[in-house]
Amino acid sequence: MAEEGGLGAFWRTLTIPNYRNYMAGNFVSQTGLWTQRIAVQWITWELTGSTTWLGIIAFVDFFPIVVMAPLAGAYADRIERLRGIRLFVFLSAILSAIIAFLAISDQLNEYILSGLVLLNGTVLAFNYPFRLAIIHQLVGRDALTSAISINSVGFNIARIGGPALAGAIISLWGIGPAVIFTVVADVIFILALYSVHPIGGDTRPEAKPASAIPREIKEGFRYAMGHKGIAPLVIVLTITTIFGRPLNELLAGFSDAVFGMGVSGLAWLTAMYGLGGLIGCIELACYSGIEGLTRKMVRNVLVISIAVFGFVATDNFYVGLCSIALLGYTLAVIGVVEQSLMQASIPDEMRGRMMSLYSLISRGCPGIGALMMGYLGSFEGLRLPVGIGAILCIVVWLWIRRRQDLMAAHLERMPDDPKPV
Repeated sequence: MAEEGGLGAFWRTLTIPNYRNYMAGNFVSQTGLWTQRIAVQWITWELTGSTTWLGIIAFVDFFPIVVMAPLAGAYADRIERLRGIRLFVFLSAILSAIIAFLAISDQLNEYILSGLVLLNGTVLAFNYPFRLAIIHQLVGRDALTSAISINSVGFNIARIGGPALAGAIISLWGIGPAVIFTVVADVIFILALYSVHPIGGDTRPEAKPASAIPREIKEGFRYAMGHKGIAPLVIVLTITTIFGRPLNELLAGFSDAVFGMGVSGLAWLTAMYGLGGLIGCIELACYSGIEGLTRKMVRNVLVISIAVFGFVATDNFYVGLCSIALLGYTLAVIGVVEQSLMQASIPDEMRGRMMSLYSLISRGCPGIGALMMGYLGSFEGLRLPVGIGAILCIVVWLWIRRRQDLMAAHLERMPDDPKPV
């Protein structure tokens, strides 16, 4: 049995100054990110009234990571990670400022918006592997699961506060001021990073020729696919993010067309999704060690389907809120567990590439699913394609539950532990 650390594990991790400083800035930045995401989703719906366009915007936001993540992972194993985070957050702030200016000056349309979201998605594709890989340098192995969970706690609090803030700002002042908040939040994060000093220093990795990058990318994929724990974990992550997670990217359509609640309904649904995720992450932040996490992940794959079915089967807004909160909980638990197991079981020289693979799937695949479901939803409504996605999540649960013991033997261990037979 895994040893339960309780609130002591939570507070011990937060007493680490580097991690605490990083989390403070990251939390403000994530709040800004969610504020902008709701603003972009709502202005897309206002401009087009189209579920297809909602899917397109989600796709161009998330899909660049599918293309760029392998390259970003290779660079995350080559470049000082703090410097990389500062650079990409700065570039993202510039793109957010352009969106805000065009929205305020009434020059924004769906085509310009999709282009800017595509550029920002490309910047974030490079940013995420750096953000994920640096956590291990801030806390070390002993507090890794707790640190990843606390990071997700902050993310989900931001997912509650960001949409609520976006709904209020959009209702009072419009889209532009909501996005301006994102710019300010990114600047605060950049300043906070100057008070962060990773364990052992943020040393520059050994210099390697650029010509070696393709080989390093191939090595990363071969390592993941040849690992008896990571390979099935990647399959689970792919299926659940394509067929379970996209519901969150289509909430504007459900809020308006199914529940008749408009932008306030969208803010409530997104906030409840974040609340569920927050509960899941707090639960794991009090967890000490990694033993037992594989079984917890497998169990929650089934819960995804239950939550999605509950959401698409009703037109009662309050039932929808409960269902989306359950979905937020289970997806957060799966995400934290998968990242914890990957980070704990891989050597440091592979960390950037493995975290880029995690980012590729967790960030890129929802865009693919949202584009597909949004397009199909334009014919028969959103309920049918989203419901079919829930059925496919049940299929992957039936497959993975037979492999959970083998996965646990290879994932619930440190990379220098003896390999299981």
